[in-house]
Amino acid sequence: MRTPHALLATTVTAAALAATVVAPVPAAAASVPPPGAYYVQSATTGLNAADTSGAVEQHRPRGDEDRQQWNLGADGTLENTDSPGTCLGRTGGQARTVACASPEARWEIVPVGADRFTLTVPGTDRRLTVAPKPPGAGHPAPLAVGSGTGDLAAWYLTPVDPATRSLPPWDLRTLDEVTFLTAHNAYANGVDGGFAPPFIDLFPNQNRGIERQLADGVRGFMLDIHQTPDGAILCHNSCTLVSRPVALWVDLQRIVDFLRAHPDQFVTVFLEDYVDPGVLRAELARVQGLSDVLYRPDRTGVRENGWPTMGELTAAGQRLLILTDHSRAADRAAGTTRDTFGVMYQREWTVENHWSMGPGVGTSDWSCYSRWYDAGTNIPLTRTEPGFRPLFVMNHFRDTTITSTAGTDNSKLADRARRFCGPAARKKPNYLAVDRYDLGDPAAAVAALNTYAYP
Repeated sequence: MRTPHALLATTVTAAALAATVVAPVPAAAASVPPPGAYYVQSATTGLNAADTSGAVEQHRPRGDEDRQQWNLGADGTLENTDSPGTCLGRTGGQARTVACASPEARWEIVPVGADRFTLTVPGTDRRLTVAPKPPGAGHPAPLAVGSGTGDLAAWYLTPVDPATRSLPPWDLRTLDEVTFLTAHNAYANGVDGGFAPPFIDLFPNQNRGIERQLADGVRGFMLDIHQTPDGAILCHNSCTLVSRPVALWVDLQRIVDFLRAHPDQFVTVFLEDYVDPGVLRAELARVQGLSDVLYRPDRTGVRENGWPTMGELTAAGQRLLILTDHSRAADRAAGTTRDTFGVMYQREWTVENHWSMGPGVGTSDWSCYSRWYDAGTNIPLTRTEPGFRPLFVMNHFRDTTITSTAGTDNSKLADRARRFCGPAARKKPNYLAVDRYDLGDPAAAVAALNTYAYP
């Protein structure tokens, strides 16, 4: 039986979200994965060990590309699936590919908690490790073999073809078991009003207004807001030279009105947020009925008990989640944090892959890695906490929206989610964010993902 969600306040910082402890597992709970094909995935960065001309480096997850898949043998070897007879091993203090028959290819795989393992040189305390971050940089790509401890030496062995489980009826599914069709730059549609200077207006991210998007089944809305003397306005990059701009409260009112008319539906709004907290609070105060439907995971014990079911959310009337990409630290410096008036900090409640697949034409980059992994931030897609899994936002769009490209990309959405992004995050996407959702049938990908969940 699930624990009921008590109405208790919980304040969590981004630093707390990023904190992870690797604890030993009792002997009875120890379990080494069976032989099979795996990604060797860093618990620190979420990146995968890849064979790079003999060196073993951590690279952005790329599915069956980039020599990142390894066959785990019963003898503790990890044979690269693209190079039979060649295994993940070591030469001195460096991770290298070596002949699988070599003693340097053997590892002792030791469970260290939370589905994590160390790859230890038998009979020693030397382990496969990610190198520490140099000042002002990310973790180096080459992997080392040394006396590393903690997360730097912790690895997921992520199955290439993970097991899944069927889902219960809709009202019994928890929020993190559901996938929603999400419109990237939903406001930039050329129907509701202007969103950019004239030239950029020629390349709308969507071609249907917010009300039509709701009617079509879109349940996630990515909105850019900029500050003007008129409040929080929906614009791309800047509101200068935008004709007929739309205020945030106008689109939020459309969403709230829809939710009041459809009491079994749930909507999430993602704000790319360039306004002061006081301006945003005043904007939200203009939306009639917002408080009746606003969902506050910070006040309902989500971190202790996990996400509520869709039935619980419907019964409570809490069916609109608003998230901001703004920094909590910056808001504290300004004197008002956005969660005091119901806007959650996205980095505390979600993980999200990098926003771009490349330019609007030409080759695409299907690798799936965290939007929040750089010299100053480290929130891998694999981030979890005891009893709590962040929601996973999967971005699937280009720098510029070209109709033919968007249609082709959207037709490949389910494939990228299954082969690239699901394994990269070790969970299925909860939000599939696309341009031109009317092309390529991304709704079919959403429907397919809503038939199963990862364990």
